[in-house]
Amino acid sequence: MRWFNVYEDAANWERQGPEAPILTRWVSDHLMRPHPALGRPGPVCPFVRQSMTRRLFWAGLAEGGDSLTADRMHRIVDDAFDLYRALRQENPGEARGLTLVTVFPGLTRHDLVDEVHAERKTEVVAEGMMLGQFYPGCPVPGLWDRDFRPLDAPLPLLVLRSMMSTDFPFLAARTDWLYSYLSRVAPDLPHPLRRSIAERMRVPESEAGDITALRAHSPDEHAR
Repeated sequence: MRWFNVYEDAANWERQGPEAPILTRWVSDHLMRPHPALGRPGPVCPFVRQSMTRRLFWAGLAEGGDSLTADRMHRIVDDAFDLYRALRQENPGEARGLTLVTVFPGLTRHDLVDEVHAERKTEVVAEGMMLGQFYPGCPVPGLWDRDFRPLDAPLPLLVLRSMMSTDFPFLAARTDWLYSYLSRVAPDLPHPLRRSIAERMRVPESEAGDITALRAHSPDEHAR
């Protein structure tokens, strides 16, 4: 894998393959703009502009298409995880805005994206990060409107970013995820109290998929 600081030299990134400019167009024409079905004002993704302007948006193309195996995708995630850690350590003050996107050109087996995402999420969350799965037709509902599909993307992607205070709905299904969340947003709480709160806040697995109902912030509250 080769990784690129996309907005440090956007022209160089877009020469890497036909999928490269598709990613940057999706960022500028969709993620950075409001959407009538979003359910709140502001851009679809409130974080991406900071990543762009601060040159904190990295991406790489993982070739192989449908010949990729889950094992190979896990090794690619290992590389992405190692790079993300290194970039975060190089500049801790900018860690909040750091984004690393892995693009899987030609991959139509989107079940592999879901599988790898599910298997790696706990490891990522334990380090105060989030791993997002994006692909054409991704059914995950929106936080503000359950009919909106924020993870529906023109390409299959796995995205690493910093955990935010508004990520509670994505972490409510497991006590260890909630413990990591509380360690990130309320680090001064004693460890046993964090564990106790996480156990009380966990929701049943049958309800965890309705992230719209689990939203715990208002439109004017910004992620931290």
